[in-house]
Amino acid sequence: MRVVVDLDLCQGHGMCELEAPDIFEAGRDAVTILNENPDESQRAEVEAAVRFCPTQALKIVEE
Repeated sequence: MRVVVDLDLCQGHGMCELEAPDIFEAGRDAVTILNENPDESQRAEVEAAVRFCPTQALKIVEE
């Protein structure tokens, strides 16, 4: 799986970092993806981050 962020939509709310702090780091205006290809064991956290993103800026791309 690969995690992608649409920086045009991201507003840096930080919900993703709360759900998956090893994967995301919220900045003032946008998020930084710390690990674009997280391990399968982190899938639940990443899915929660995508689900709770208030601007729907995150998505998972299956590879």
